Amino acid sequence: MDSCRTFQPEHFINRELSWLEFNARVLEEAQDSSNPLLDRVNFLSIFSSNLDEFFMVRVAGLREQAFGGVAAQDVAADGFRSLTQLVKISQRTQQLVDEQYRCFNDDILPALAKEEIHILGEQNLSKKQRKIVSEFFRQRAFPILTPMAIDPSHPSPRFHNRGLYLVALLHRTSGLGPADLFAVVQLPQVLPRFVHIGEPGEHIFIPLEDILALKLPELFGGYEIAHHATFRITRDMDVDLLEQESDDMLQAIETRLRARQHSEAVRLEVQPDMGRDLLAMLVHEEHIHNKLSVDGETYNEVYPINGMLDMTSLREFASLEGKDALHESPFRPRQPLGLRTKDDIFSEIVDRDILLHHPFDSFDPVVQFIESAAADPHVLAIKQTLYRTSGDSPIIRALIQAAENGKHVTALVELKARFDEANNIVWARQMERAGVHVVYGFMDLKTHCKLAMVVRQEGKKVRRYVHLGTGNYNPTTAKLYTDMGLFTANKVMADDATALFNFLTGYSQGHEWKKLVVAPQDMQRRTIKLINQQAERAQQGKKSRIVAKLNALVDRETIESLYLASQTGVPIDLVVRGVCCLRPGLEGISENIRVRSIVDRFLEHSRIFVFGEGSKRQVYLSSADWMPRNFERRVEVMFPIEAPELQHRICEEILPVYLNDNSRARMLMPDGTYQRPQAKQGKKDQRSQRDLLAAANGGKNQKNRSDGDKEKSD
Repeated sequence: MDSCRTFQPEHFINRELSWLEFNARVLEEAQDSSNPLLDRVNFLSIFSSNLDEFFMVRVAGLREQAFGGVAAQDVAADGFRSLTQLVKISQRTQQLVDEQYRCFNDDILPALAKEEIHILGEQNLSKKQRKIVSEFFRQRAFPILTPMAIDPSHPSPRFHNRGLYLVALLHRTSGLGPADLFAVVQLPQVLPRFVHIGEPGEHIFIPLEDILALKLPELFGGYEIAHHATFRITRDMDVDLLEQESDDMLQAIETRLRARQHSEAVRLEVQPDMGRDLLAMLVHEEHIHNKLSVDGETYNEVYPINGMLDMTSLREFASLEGKDALHESPFRPRQPLGLRTKDDIFSEIVDRDILLHHPFDSFDPVVQFIESAAADPHVLAIKQTLYRTSGDSPIIRALIQAAENGKHVTALVELKARFDEANNIVWARQMERAGVHVVYGFMDLKTHCKLAMVVRQEGKKVRRYVHLGTGNYNPTTAKLYTDMGLFTANKVMADDATALFNFLTGYSQGHEWKKLVVAPQDMQRRTIKLINQQAERAQQGKKSRIVAKLNALVDRETIESLYLASQTGVPIDLVVRGVCCLRPGLEGISENIRVRSIVDRFLEHSRIFVFGEGSKRQVYLSSADWMPRNFERRVEVMFPIEAPELQHRICEEILPVYLNDNSRARMLMPDGTYQRPQAKQGKKDQRSQRDLLAAANGGKNQKNRSDGDKEKSD
């Protein structure tokens, strides 16, 4: 379908600002008093962790474009130059961080105190608590700490990425040394961030930095502490491993990881009362931009924080003993529909395709699939991609066992999975030692597809069993993320899976894909073709529809195809958790497009695409979002769901629950803001994740514990 309109910058939402609005929705969950208290605390931690990654990757990239000596800055689809984006990011980030700390200081801390959970400052300590603090400092902290002076003979240390530091201005009162100097102390990560200072059973804590601030005179004997403050630096962590040429990718990545801790600073977080001299020293040492004038606006990389720095550490409160009532009720995932027995998973898959919807369906069958293959004497080979997995992975153990049992085992380990590179190196070496054939993928592409294949001898026949998924082979995150997977023994699907593994391990090409849609070869073109087919049906007066659930929508060509489909009358419903550069509801452009985002207890991670209605509909699941990086720089898979009963489950039982959410959904407005949908008069509250849990639990409704009448899941 040819474009009949040139779309203008105002028809697109800025990617970076859209991401910040996603994180604002995470913050709203922390601000929502209907959520259990410790879950709200956890949302504050997630907000901070998200922001860290955003600065380490996205802001770092923009900063390189703006200040890296490039003659012409990149211009985003919405028309913003890199430096303009940085200014807007700085302003919006400071607003959001101010909101975060108002929530913590004015709401969360008093609510914690009502539940007998106390985070005390030095000024609030009793005599007994001061004694506990002194004992902790002397016995556990002092032997570890390294006080570091900064003077001509002690140059400024390279501060670690996201490390928390105390900086002090010192005046000598006796002994050797300069009359005045700066000094720093790093908070050791081997110590708890929140030190318990109550009796057994009491939940009373003090931040570690308050203890060190109290004991600075003991660390710097002979000096008076004129002023001290806490600071934290975020660095550029977007190492471009893809452009490196190396005969040994493993060694190249290990070398680059060591350099990460000392890359350029992109953000400096400080306490607002930090002295001018201390701040000037840090800004100078780290080449931080502070109060830079840009087109009449101010760009800052210094962020004053109204409270304790680094709220990512609040996750420590997630496991407080005796406080289960301050979390959502635990639940036990059900045995997936279609799996009648746990004894012989292969015979079940031969009988029918099996759809899994995590975390509502247990992830155990996926682990069982690999474990059974490892132990089954009829299994000849196992092939699997691994992008991220858990620390003590049963899947890794099963692959190792399979190799030790003499099976042919191949694992494609993606070493370039951002921030998981070090873990993946460890797993790769463990498997190599056990005899697993470990392949590291391509230098210029990330392998992001999720698939596993088991080859089994059954009499005179060799049969292949395939699992494809939207999420990682990680039993831990499978309880926290919503994802979908498919077990199949379909021969044509298995032929495609075999060809894909051959491509990944040996560059084998030329296969004609029958079922799978694979990036970077063909996924963008096929996606746009599916969209255009619906537009053509609408133009012919036939029924048409598009429903897509994904994490991010950024690809400009895909967005323009959706705009054109909307103009022909195709009704389009998009559930986009995070970044969305499409503007819905624009007159003459996107009037038939509705976009909602759902942020709730579980991270929405599944990618589901439905094109058409009734017997004409085509249903796909995928590892890929609609983004240039997924289409062009990753190996991704989109796979069809063809069994009518599985299509029915997705289209009639799962997607409508998301589309009817009026509790945790936010609707994207044409101006780029998000609003909660207005519940119709007399219409009951619908919360998609709660309702899906209830359906998995036999129809029992799961409410928040804070509702007072929450039923426990079996």
